[in-house]
Amino acid sequence: MSIPEPIRSTNLLENVESPKDIREFSIAQLEELAQDLRDTIVQTVSRTGGHLAPSLGVVELTIALHYIFDTPNDKIIWDVGHQSYAHKLLTGRREQFATLRQYKGMSGFPKTKESEYDAFETGHSSTSISAATGITLAKALKDCSQKAIAVIGDGSMTAGMAFEALNHAGHLDKDLIVVLNDNEMSISPNVGALSNFLSRKLTGKTMSRVKAHLVEKLGISDVGENILNILRKSEESFKSFFTPGMLFEAFKFNYIGPIDGHNLEDLLETLETVRDTSQGPMLIHVLTKKGKGYEPAEINPDIFHGIGPFDIVSGKPHTSNGPVTYTKVFGDTLARMAQTDKRIVAISAAMTSGTGLVKFAEEFPDRFVDVGIAEQHALTFAAGLASEGLRPVVAIYSSFYQRALDQIIHDICIPGLPVTLAIDRAGVVGDDGPTHHGVFDLSFLSFIPNMVIMAPKDEDELRHMLFTAVNHNGPTAIRYPRGAGHDVELSEKLQPLEIGKGELLAEGDDILLLPIGNRVYSALKAADGLKKIGIGAAVINPRFVKPLDGDLIAHWARHTSKMITIEDNVRQGGFGSSVLELLSRSDLSGVKTRLLGHPDNFVEHGPQKTLWKNSGIDAPSIIQTAIQLMAESKE
Repeated sequence: MSIPEPIRSTNLLENVESPKDIREFSIAQLEELAQDLRDTIVQTVSRTGGHLAPSLGVVELTIALHYIFDTPNDKIIWDVGHQSYAHKLLTGRREQFATLRQYKGMSGFPKTKESEYDAFETGHSSTSISAATGITLAKALKDCSQKAIAVIGDGSMTAGMAFEALNHAGHLDKDLIVVLNDNEMSISPNVGALSNFLSRKLTGKTMSRVKAHLVEKLGISDVGENILNILRKSEESFKSFFTPGMLFEAFKFNYIGPIDGHNLEDLLETLETVRDTSQGPMLIHVLTKKGKGYEPAEINPDIFHGIGPFDIVSGKPHTSNGPVTYTKVFGDTLARMAQTDKRIVAISAAMTSGTGLVKFAEEFPDRFVDVGIAEQHALTFAAGLASEGLRPVVAIYSSFYQRALDQIIHDICIPGLPVTLAIDRAGVVGDDGPTHHGVFDLSFLSFIPNMVIMAPKDEDELRHMLFTAVNHNGPTAIRYPRGAGHDVELSEKLQPLEIGKGELLAEGDDILLLPIGNRVYSALKAADGLKKIGIGAAVINPRFVKPLDGDLIAHWARHTSKMITIEDNVRQGGFGSSVLELLSRSDLSGVKTRLLGHPDNFVEHGPQKTLWKNSGIDAPSIIQTAIQLMAESKE
């Protein structure tokens, strides 16, 4: 391919306002640009936090894609999207990049409202091939020759949805391009037979040794000689016989690779050939190194997958010595329980570290399972374990549980199996934004029969709830928030909680505050504030969202005749809705009630405290709502 003559520049990234600008660069300049991109990404993420290692790994690939394809007319669909930082820098957002993941700033994921170059919004894995297949067919129906390119990681390729899309795309036989970014990592190291298959890298020496062996063995017969003649005619056919090519060709994809994802010349040549000659679905297998160019991220790509602000020189995060996190308390408690309860099996979906299960995995390797990015499988797999008398605990982020609702209903709750759903990152999570906020789980779990749902007010209560869940003869769910607890003292002995029983934390004659989970301490703070102005607020910690403590709640609702429910969940169909149903059944529909929670729109990214304030579920907002409700009651 022809490459323009070099353009002199002291800082190449400053010359880039859109991908058109890089199409005038030489190979040497593109390599310099790659370094500029890495420097900018590392410097920015060290201040804002973010998905560092994934974005560093695809810098050259991102440059090559925008160099070869006519973006934004050609569509690049980034799977998950946490590797899209270089893409953002090359598509007119360089000056805004310093606001990455900041409140009212740039999203950490592709956003169609943010740029025409962001072809499809994403934040969860394994959707890119499906979306790109739809875009490809739409363009074909419109008789449009523009391309759709799905960029998917090998970790995301382990999910069933990716293979559903491959199967359909192969059947459609349209000009879809899939780039498989193979870095042997998702968040935690990849697991499973597919990962082992993809990571088989045949060196030239190994290939020569295999060929020599085949020549020796096959050459002794006429049939063998015919096979050898075919293999000799096509080196690529020979390679694909021993590499993942044969897998993807079974889906009717033309396979190219594997190629070095950090060699710009090879990338450009390969992508140009595919662009100009592709007919039917193509898969380009690219080998990259997660964290490329920043040594701490290369050494610990799982830690730098998603990281908070850190020191660039040492690579160490800026951390405070605050209270222990809910996630760590969960992981430590489960490991402690497993010492005496041999029935416990812990399950992760490619998030061993993120869900606090590293200690469990080290101490009980035979009873720890990471299924990869396969939440549906994780839940039904857990149901299989439970059907044989084990007590599986599945630790997944709230927003990722959304991917396995049918399995929860059909495989766990209908048969009433004792599976514990440990729902981490429940409520707003902060800077990752709407794709990762866990604000729907109370709504999509509450309607399921046989399900017991708990939410701890603090980290110690979480421990007792976990003990209760594992020993309950049926499906249970425990939702707990991201971040630090309240620095309460942890009980030495774990005690089972009585199912469906809450606790009265404060008495008051004027109004009932009914918070759930991480809103309990905010409600207690609000009650103190109301007391100072002469309003007596009763506060109940329900502990259980399902079943509710009907007697306790009904008594205090009747006593005060005014009630406010508070939840870090959407109002629609959540905890407050369940309480209204309870009041209706208890013939207490006349109680004046306000439901506080997140409104009927997707919550933007930003600090948790800011988002709680925006949705009116922090202490000052609770006080304001209580005062208004008291005033309305006097009218």
